[in-house]
Amino acid sequence: MQPYLLLAVGTGGFVGAILRFLISGWVQRLSPTLFPVGTLSVNVLGSFIIGFLALYFESVVAPHQKALVITGMLGALTTFSTFSLETVTMLQGGLWGRVVTNITLNVFLCVVATMLGMMLFKRLYG
Repeated sequence: MQPYLLLAVGTGGFVGAILRFLISGWVQRLSPTLFPVGTLSVNVLGSFIIGFLALYFESVVAPHQKALVITGMLGALTTFSTFSLETVTMLQGGLWGRVVTNITLNVFLCVVATMLGMMLFKRLYG
């Protein structure tokens, strides 16, 4: 592993983690519900961006750029572990409807967002 790739991942991760903290906190504060919309929002946003950029990085072969943005920034922006913890917490609280909704929304919306990001890239850049 080349040191500059590790630095790229770390730098991207630093930015992505801060963005996740700010965006998910802001969205959650705006929401009148206890449902984890902050986590959902960063997961969907990150999925859309990764869909768009995955096609971009197919044409631009620069490993450090991909490591910085895809692995580092978007890896830290999106959060499967927080989604899992929030889901288990709701499960332990007997909130079955919220559990099913959280799982369904995260999986479905993230996959759709990734596809939409790819579609937007193709529409803009062929």
